[in-house]
Amino acid sequence: MSHGHDDPTLHPEVQMSTSRGYFTGFAISSILMLIATFLVTSRSVPPFGLLMVISACAGIAIIAQIYFLLHIDISEHNIWNTVALVLFMPLFLITIGLTWWMFSQLYLHTMIMPGMPGMMH
Repeated sequence: MSHGHDDPTLHPEVQMSTSRGYFTGFAISSILMLIATFLVTSRSVPPFGLLMVISACAGIAIIAQIYFLLHIDISEHNIWNTVALVLFMPLFLITIGLTWWMFSQLYLHTMIMPGMPGMMH
């Protein structure tokens, strides 16, 4: 049951993996997580700015993990992994968006707001 390679270490995805690449991806993600954690605990950034900084840190961390840890790029031997990622991303974003919408609507319809008429007993 050979797929063109007798030695599994000669497969292109195995050839791309290096401990330096894995460490780089881990280090970038860890540093970005520490930055976000520090900004939240220090309360030095206003809430909207904090949301933007955390979102940017998360986006950069995701890109670093996709490139360094999963080795997804546009090279020819990696094309089907890239296609799978491109098809997965809209579904992932729709899922996150609908979850956010569902919880925000649930909050608006179930939480009692101060000063609402008819809620005083």
